[in-house]
Formats: sequence, structure tokens, C-alpha cells
Amino acid sequence: MTSTPFPGPDDVPDRRIVAEHAFFAFDWREVEPGDADFAMEMEVTPRVVNSSGALQGGLLATLVDVVAGRALLETPGGYTRAATSELHLNFMEAARTGPVRAEARILRHGYRTAVVRVDVYDTGAGDRHVATATVSFTGRRE
Repeated sequence: MTSTPFPGPDDVPDRRIVAEHAFFAFDWREVEPGDADFAMEMEVTPRVVNSSGALQGGLLATLVDVVAGRALLETPGGYTRAATSELHLNFMEAARTGPVRAEARILRHGYRTAVVRVDVYDTGAGDRHVATATVSFTGRRE
């Protein structure tokens, strides 16, 4: 499995992500998805916590969006490009220990639209369920 979820600056010439991109500041990695369609873990480090010591909500939302999108892009015969059209996120508990594990399950994968559910667990705190989200996408197949 790869240690970063994005191609480097020279890997995909028409869709470059520069080496200094914020995504490369996170300590995250793909993990075996189990019964999910795609999964990643992210370490809870001092760089990503808020003033109360919990994973900052916006960064957790970024993880959710990335995991949902990657689930669609990694699906055989799936989208080659996808854009988030709606993200609904429920924070249920603070993630303080880490790593957090985000598991994506594709609920609908139509020709142009998709809906993905993402559940986030604090694995270092006994797999505490800390957030759940539904993410809608507009997609494109080439």
C-alpha cells in the first residue's frame, strides 16, 4: 500500500499536486479496508489537534472527503474524476488518541452521481466511533 494518497508532482502531468501541498503534511496511509470499499488511517499528532487536544474537525472532514473520493476512484469501472457536491458530517465524540480510521462504503454509484458513507473510528481508544458522514459526488468516466 502507498504511504500517501496522492500522486507526486511528476506522476500525473495533467493533474499535478505540488510537493508542498497541504495533503502531504498529514501522517495518513491506506489500510486494508476489511468489509469497506476503501479505508485510510490518520495519526492524531500535535500538528492536527485543536486547543482541547482533539483532532480538529475541519481536518477530520478533509480525511472523510478524501476517503470517500478515493473509494469512488479506486472502484473498477468507476469514475476517473469526481467532485464533492455535498458533505454531511456528524461529530459524535472527540478523537484524541489515534490513529483514526476512516472507512468508506459506496451506497450509490450511478453514471454521473454517487453517494458514499464514511465512518470514522479512534482505533487507539478501543475503536470508538467518533464521526459518520455521507458524501455526494458528481463524477465523470472517461
